[in-house]
Amino acid sequence: MTRLAVPTSGHGGMDAEVGEHFGRAPTYTLVDVDTEQVEVIANTSQHAGGVGLPAELLAQLGVNGVLCRGLGRRAVDLLTSRGIDVRIGATGVVRDAIEAWKGGRLPQASEASACQQHAFRDRGHESCGR
Repeated sequence: MTRLAVPTSGHGGMDAEVGEHFGRAPTYTLVDVDTEQVEVIANTSQHAGGVGLPAELLAQLGVNGVLCRGLGRRAVDLLTSRGIDVRIGATGVVRDAIEAWKGGRLPQASEASACQQHAFRDRGHESCGR
């Protein structure tokens, strides 16, 4: 079973926009690639406080892959340490991200590809070009 999570900006399912900030996305859209079942869950993690981190939430839900625009080094480490494959460069809506993943167009995240200074949306991503 391949269960993917995409940080999203709302409850639009496959038509929801890919969120700009992995840990602060209001929702995660979960897609079972084998059955095409789609589930949208609220991001209930307390990202800034370090309690209930998004990686823990997604691992508990059986996610084994994350497709996102980009994310910081710590998030990459937390996800991969739980056996979750992380792919970056996803844009558009969830449907687009899934198709890009299926087509092999999303590179695997690493410490080298992570934002070195993961700034929030209002300040931009000066150091990683996002």
